[in-house]
Amino acid sequence: MANEKAIFITGGASGIGQAVAKLFAARGWRVGLADVNRAGLEATAAMLPPGMATTHVMDVRDRDQWREALSAFAATTGGRIDVVFNNAGIAIGGPLAQASDDDIDRIVGINLVGVINGARAAHPFLKATPGSSLVNTASAAAIYGSSGLALYAAVKFGVRGLSEALDAEWAGDEIKVRVVMPSFIDTPLLDSNVSGTNYTARDSVRAAGLEFTPLDEVAEAIWNGIARDRVHVIIGKTARRLAFASRWMPGALRKQMRRGGMR
Repeated sequence: MANEKAIFITGGASGIGQAVAKLFAARGWRVGLADVNRAGLEATAAMLPPGMATTHVMDVRDRDQWREALSAFAATTGGRIDVVFNNAGIAIGGPLAQASDDDIDRIVGINLVGVINGARAAHPFLKATPGSSLVNTASAAAIYGSSGLALYAAVKFGVRGLSEALDAEWAGDEIKVRVVMPSFIDTPLLDSNVSGTNYTARDSVRAAGLEFTPLDEVAEAIWNGIARDRVHVIIGKTARRLAFASRWMPGALRKQMRRGGMR
């Protein structure tokens, strides 16, 4: 058990978390699955080889739950945690002026404060495991903000900044930090309604002309990104186009976003 590598994944009940769990488990890693969705966790665990996963019902906004879940998982792995995948998140679209107080509090609490909580709780476990990594999920929205996705861009830029800072801050502890910036993924988190409307966050993405990236492609890129010496793991056509344009054509990109986004 002590020689088996181990990954702890938040948002493990569906989407990217589920895809990463399947890939890493298939390659011999022990997997800790965390989410607020108990049924989804059990469904993901059933997709993995028997005995390779533990499940942890937790809210990433709760610091005590973070510490308890990581400790419980480490107890099953001989104390090692090679990767903590800070992946839990929600999507909220629509104009900022129409966002409710609850929308703002939830997305900041889950997508940003939850990631900060995870990093702090994970640090001692990662420091004790040679060659470990913290992987944080951001988005193509962390490359350049898009109209209609202001809240989502704000928290994802925060995750990006945190990751870049921790990559330097934790270098002395030999912990690698990666920030995943995929194009949008067609997962259940995009089912949330835009405040005050009858359309969803998925509709906002489509209206902005952004494509969806396959989950398997994201999982494989995360696997490869951990091994490479780059903080940013940029995945998908839209994300790559945004990264190129923000560096080499910022004026043109700004005009494009004012006309309605990447198309």
